[in-house]
Amino acid sequence: MVNQITLSNGLRVIAEPLPHLRSVSIGVWVRAGSILEKPEENGLSHFIEHLAFKGTARRSARQIAQEMDAVGGYLNAATSKLATTYYAKVIDEDLPLAADILADIVIHPAYDEREMNKERSVVLEEISMTDDSPEDVAYDLVATAMFGDQPLGRTILGPREIIESCSRQDILNYRARHYSPMNACVAVAGNFETEKLRDILEQHFGAWQGRAGELYPVNITNRNPAVLTADKDTEQAHICLGYSGRELGSQDVYAMAVFNSVLGGGMSSRLFQRIREESAMAYSVYSAPSAYPYCGDFTVYAAVSPKNVRTVVSQIDEEIAKLLNDGITEEEFKMAKAQLKGGFILGQESAYNRMNGMGSNLALLNRYIPTEETIRRIEAVTRQDAQRIAEETLRGPRSEAYVGKKIGKYVK
Repeated sequence: MVNQITLSNGLRVIAEPLPHLRSVSIGVWVRAGSILEKPEENGLSHFIEHLAFKGTARRSARQIAQEMDAVGGYLNAATSKLATTYYAKVIDEDLPLAADILADIVIHPAYDEREMNKERSVVLEEISMTDDSPEDVAYDLVATAMFGDQPLGRTILGPREIIESCSRQDILNYRARHYSPMNACVAVAGNFETEKLRDILEQHFGAWQGRAGELYPVNITNRNPAVLTADKDTEQAHICLGYSGRELGSQDVYAMAVFNSVLGGGMSSRLFQRIREESAMAYSVYSAPSAYPYCGDFTVYAAVSPKNVRTVVSQIDEEIAKLLNDGITEEEFKMAKAQLKGGFILGQESAYNRMNGMGSNLALLNRYIPTEETIRRIEAVTRQDAQRIAEETLRGPRSEAYVGKKIGKYVK
C-alpha cells in the first residue's frame, strides 16, 4: 500500500513498501528546472545538480562516492526542464545511509570555489559533448523553433558563456529561490517499514527550511512556428518536426500516447514500417510526446542521408495524411493500447520505476496516480479519442529543425 507522509517541516513523502524485495530506491525531487530560469540563469539548475556531488559540510566529493560504493549502491541525479532529481538505489539495510547522503548533498552542498571551478569545466565538456551529438542538437533546435525566446525554448545545459561566468553568489541566489522542503518531495519504493522510514527521513531532512518555490510560467507551443537549420559536419542529416501537444495533467495524454504508438512509437508504427522497413532510408525514426505545465509538444525525428531529406519528409507527410484522411484502424488501435498497457505493467516490476513514477507525479501533479488508475485510463481510450488527438495535433502549426553538413541546400 502506498503511504503519504508529511514531515515536520512540510516536506512531502510518498512511499510504497515492497517486502518481497531486498532493495530500496529513494529519490528527492526539487521543482527546479530550466523552465524556471531567467535568461541570464539558463543552465544553473543543471550546474547545481553537478555541484551537489562535489562536497558538503560533512563529506568531500571522494567521501560521497566511497560511502556509496562501499555498500554496492548507486547514486545519481538528473535535471529536466521541470525539476531536478537526486536518487539512490541500495539494499534494504543501507536505506539510512542513502537517506543521509541524499539529504546531505541536497541540503548542505559546500560550493567550494575550487571544486566549483573544476566542475564548471566538466559541465562545459558536457555541453561540448551535446554539441557533438546531432540528435541532441536537433531537439534543442526544434525547441527553439517551437518556443522561441520562451523558457522552454532554452536548453537544459545552458550556453557556455553563462556557465563560464556564473559566480558562487549566482548559484546561492538561484538555489535560495527553489531549494526548500515546500518545493520538494521524497519518494521511496522497496523493502522498508513505514514508521522506521518516517524516523529516518525526519532525522535527515527534518531540519531543512526555506520558502515556497515559484509557479511554473506559461509557455505557448508554436506561437510563431519556425524552420531552423544548423550546419554540422555529420554523415547524416537529422530531421525534427514539432507540433503542439497536450499539457501536463491533461486527460488527453492517454489518447495522445495511443496515437503516438500508431504513428511512430514503436517498431510496428507507420513511420517505422514505411521509412525504415519499406524504404530503408533511415536507421532511426520515431515520434514522441512531451507534456509541460500549460502546454505540450509532439515531435517526429528521423536521421537520414542528406540526399534523402526531402524524400523522407515527404514520406512522413504522406503517412500523416493517410492517418488523418483514412483514420486509425481497429487493429492498430488495439495493438497500441496493448503495447502501452504491457509496457507500463512490466515497468512497474522495478522498484526504481515505481519510485520514479510516484515522485514525478507528486512533484509535478501534486498527486499520486495509482497503477490501477493508469491502466483504467489506457483502457478507457476510444479509437475516436485517439483520432481526435491526431487531428488536433497534426493539423496544427508545425515547426521544423534540420541538422547536417550544408543542410540548407537539402531543405525545402
